Amino acid sequence: MTKDKVLIFDTTLRDGEQSPGATMTHAEKLEIAELLDDMGVDIIEAGFPIASEGDFNAVSEIAKRAKRATICGLARANYKDIDRCWEAVKHASSPRIHTFIGTSPLHRAIPNLDMDQMAERIHDTVTHARNLCDNVQWSPMDATRTEWDYLCRVVEIAIKAGASTINIPDTVGYTAPAESADLIKRLIATVPGADSVIFATHCHNDLGMATANSLAAVIGGARQIECTINGLGERAGNTALEEVVMALKIRGDIMPFETGIDTRKIMNISRRVATVSGFAVQFNKAIVGKNAFAHESGIHQDGMLKNAETFEIMRPEDVGLSGTSLPLGKHSGRAALRAKLAELGFDLADNQLNDVFVRFKDLADRKKEVFDDDLMALVYQNDSGEDRIKLKSLRVICGTEGPQQADMVLDIDGTDVKTSATGDGPVDATFNAVKALFPHGARLQLYQVQAVTEGTDAQATVMVRLDEDGRIATGQSADTDTVVASAKAYINALNRLLVRRAHSQPGYDTKGVSYKDS
Repeated sequence: MTKDKVLIFDTTLRDGEQSPGATMTHAEKLEIAELLDDMGVDIIEAGFPIASEGDFNAVSEIAKRAKRATICGLARANYKDIDRCWEAVKHASSPRIHTFIGTSPLHRAIPNLDMDQMAERIHDTVTHARNLCDNVQWSPMDATRTEWDYLCRVVEIAIKAGASTINIPDTVGYTAPAESADLIKRLIATVPGADSVIFATHCHNDLGMATANSLAAVIGGARQIECTINGLGERAGNTALEEVVMALKIRGDIMPFETGIDTRKIMNISRRVATVSGFAVQFNKAIVGKNAFAHESGIHQDGMLKNAETFEIMRPEDVGLSGTSLPLGKHSGRAALRAKLAELGFDLADNQLNDVFVRFKDLADRKKEVFDDDLMALVYQNDSGEDRIKLKSLRVICGTEGPQQADMVLDIDGTDVKTSATGDGPVDATFNAVKALFPHGARLQLYQVQAVTEGTDAQATVMVRLDEDGRIATGQSADTDTVVASAKAYINALNRLLVRRAHSQPGYDTKGVSYKDS
């Protein structure tokens, strides 16, 4: 049986980044886009160019750097948005404009447009986009709650105006698989010109059915799935790229469709997105969770030893895991480290390898064995030389008898400053010391600790999220000392927050704590 191609449209950098706290830096967006392009994603929705100057610059730079993927930008149904989107994506060898408008009764009420007025706007804006770009995608937001007759009407208008892809979003995760398949099937059968365009599906996970709804839509005739790495996205998230791709790969017997994704690169990008977004992957998450290929039950272990297929429907190697976790030690050299990192999917330049090697040797002196997950934590550790605040030393006094105390030295803008602070526990004392040395008004929104590997000498990965007047920044660090990791993560988040503050406030002095007079 010949397999139909299903296009993978990744919106991690647009819809995924809209998760509160998931905002990425410019460099991180470029890095994730490069990984998406390399793994075979067909269309990368790089951002919402009109949203900010930073978003425009990121989309524009991604468009210039893309090697094979189509680069798409999002635009609301107005000329200003569409023009700005085109300015950003036009640098790509294969650009796309994605324009949308909410068509359900609830969404029509927001711009206060009646059905005829909205239909006219759809015609005009899609036509305008098509005059700029040959590749136009149109979405009726909240399509699954739009009246059937009106949905058919506006889809036909968009097709006649020049849209080559019609995306049908389940914006609030309301629909169910049977409805999802039927909706696409009926649109293709009913709307004039439907056979000349690609239908896409965009599902949210509010009821936990995003993956099932997306696959059902493909069975109904959709040939593009909109998704994100790790299912990142607003509220309960979006369809997870790794889930739909592996479902199509494993269940080709009932879903004879294929994608162009190199599935061996899934784990690497999953971990990187988790790191830069600050959204850890739950242990039992399908495909990429830590327990996805773990077996503890005696019956399961016995079956696995006799035949792996008894309890695994896919091989760890299929998604980029090495299958085994062979530890390195303090006597391992650069060549062994480079080989192991290459096996894990990392191709580091010499200077990057040297940086990781220094941290590896330091860790190996403190741990008996350095495992794969330890190495990945080292690679992802963010110690930017441009950070304003750096941890120089930390000494903590704690125990059953208080008060707990943290003696800290920070390098702030090149000057060493020190203090002692107390708190309700060693971490609280440590954070109080940072606040004393660098006063700020940010609120701690999230503090999360996770062991990277097993044992009492395991590295702890700490995630910290700070919120200052709606600006959210996430920091992450790993260390065998949980308090040290906590301090580094807090400082990492604070450095990121200072960058966001500077970029969002015209006239802000990045070397000062207050605003300039404008």
